Amino acid sequence: MHTPKIVILGAGYGGLITSRQLEKTLKNGEAEVTLINKHDYHYISTQLHKTGAGTASDDKITLHIPDLLKTNKIQFKKATVQDVDFNEKRVLLDSGDKIDYDYLLISLGFDVATFGIPGIEENAFKIRSFRSTKSIFNHILRQMAAYKEDSDPSRLTFAVAGAGFTGIEMIGELVEALPKLCRKYDIPVSETRIINIEASPTVLPGFDQEAIDFTTNYLKESGVELMTSAKILECSPTSIELESGEVLPSRTLIWSGGVRGNTLLEKLDLPMTRGRIEVDEYLRVKGVENVFCIGDAALFMKDDKNPLPPTAQVAIQQAELCGPNIIATLRNEKLKSFVYHHKGTVASIGNKAAVGKVFGMKISGSFAALMKQVIEARYLFVLGGPGLVMKQFLKISKPSSEVSVFSNQK
Repeated sequence: MHTPKIVILGAGYGGLITSRQLEKTLKNGEAEVTLINKHDYHYISTQLHKTGAGTASDDKITLHIPDLLKTNKIQFKKATVQDVDFNEKRVLLDSGDKIDYDYLLISLGFDVATFGIPGIEENAFKIRSFRSTKSIFNHILRQMAAYKEDSDPSRLTFAVAGAGFTGIEMIGELVEALPKLCRKYDIPVSETRIINIEASPTVLPGFDQEAIDFTTNYLKESGVELMTSAKILECSPTSIELESGEVLPSRTLIWSGGVRGNTLLEKLDLPMTRGRIEVDEYLRVKGVENVFCIGDAALFMKDDKNPLPPTAQVAIQQAELCGPNIIATLRNEKLKSFVYHHKGTVASIGNKAAVGKVFGMKISGSFAALMKQVIEARYLFVLGGPGLVMKQFLKISKPSSEVSVFSNQK
């Protein structure tokens, strides 16, 4: 008798929580489940800005995937997906291996959108993954050390492109991290510059005015130079040229200007819009049998004109339904429609302040920062229960410059 094969591509928020749903619900021997990810660790993407600034140790941000899988119902395979043959129902890996499936979930993460701006792809640092943000911190350390040798001010000018959610969180971490690093390298903090470059007229476009005002004032009081209504024309290894003609001497541009679907998706013969795969109300890929898609890779329309944003909150809610829907398909039972419930948004500005709206209530300052930690803890709870929350909370942080098991990854 043929045992159905379920294959999950990607161990981000969507892939991992779907795996946990399948673990809880599948009967023994009912299906073979394979989770494929290119690394054997899962990183908490909503905290990548902390890795970039070195304000959290690596083991606070990364979780070993095999340790998160509680039963033998899920087989984990470390591999990179090269292509998918939907006619043969087969996943092709970079190793040359082929994995057959009866049911497939595509839950691959995002790539960074650079909009074709010259020099960004080659010279800017991206908040894209654990590796990419780890390279930001290592670069900052190198600039600090080099400044002691040549006193080049461009080494201590740290620019972040984009003042949206991710950009503001990165700026907030730099505000907290740089004074500590300056003490370590015996450099006056006054010789450093933090610049936030945003094309829109304000920081946090889309947030309410109270959040914008609080964030603007907080950052200015912290010494951050805010450049709104400013567009980057070009980026070189040592400078940033703005559309206004101004040239900023800087060896560090951290790009948070936008995201796009994973580039692998472009190779797949699937219905796509704006770099994301079109899915129906049950999270199934339109026109393809037994293929589901959630998270950053999925284009789910919340109304006739607007898709849901590629956020962790969306991916988690989709995963909580996707697992049961895959099982319902396998058992020939009725599927449930996905309905998104927006529970609020909180953007941290370092560890001591944040802004946002939770359940319709506007919050800012230290209380908002506390709510941000509650939100992060809830994800850990969904993923691994109270035990994982406590385990992560009790981890003793290493000094930010200490090499860990993941520190050599860029």
